[in-house]
Amino acid sequence: MAIIHNTTLKPTKLELLTAWLPTRPWYAGDGAPELIKAGGFRLDDPEGEVGIEFMVAVDTSGPEPVAYHVPLTYRAAPLPGAEPALVGTMEHGVLGPRWAYDGCHDPVLLAALLTLIEGRAQAQAQSLTDTPDREVTRSYTGDSPTVEGDLSAATDTAEATELRAEDGTLLRVHRVLRPTPDGTAPLVPAGALGHVAGAWQAPDDIRAHAVFVTLGGDGR
Repeated sequence: MAIIHNTTLKPTKLELLTAWLPTRPWYAGDGAPELIKAGGFRLDDPEGEVGIEFMVAVDTSGPEPVAYHVPLTYRAAPLPGAEPALVGTMEHGVLGPRWAYDGCHDPVLLAALLTLIEGRAQAQAQSLTDTPDREVTRSYTGDSPTVEGDLSAATDTAEATELRAEDGTLLRVHRVLRPTPDGTAPLVPAGALGHVAGAWQAPDDIRAHAVFVTLGGDGR
């Protein structure tokens, strides 16, 4: 179980993302973003070593706000071979130095995500210890276990990060979130074996919902 510490981070997560997001192919802005941490959830690392967070950061710098889904992992030491996925380093007031990575390139996050899709893990509240996040929904129609450990290198597109298993199954992490109309519950994408959906607080104080991740199908 991950313990949420009420402490300081230098720099903050949003400060790291402000510099990192414009380097991503799926970033829709023209300049530096103005970010608000709007929601998300966490998963537990069974080994208790890696922090796993699925953050929603809303950019309010443009004419319309854009919600970005940013899976992140936090480690006490560098992840070997993952230098291109490093978002930045922070000083945690309790845990000391932390290396923050794009979670789509971290095998610990990917394994945890697949267990969530399959229903073998529970999404946890973003800022509370040992508190399930009931707004996170998931589905899975395949046969367990899934393609855990067989995912290939992540590929960024204009709106997502995609990973493909050796059997061709596609895991698609939606980066630019598309809220459902009027805050209605997201529908399972056509042909998908599984999905994860979540919620965040939109700038207009509407509780927005969208699909965060799809497994199989066309991913959309």
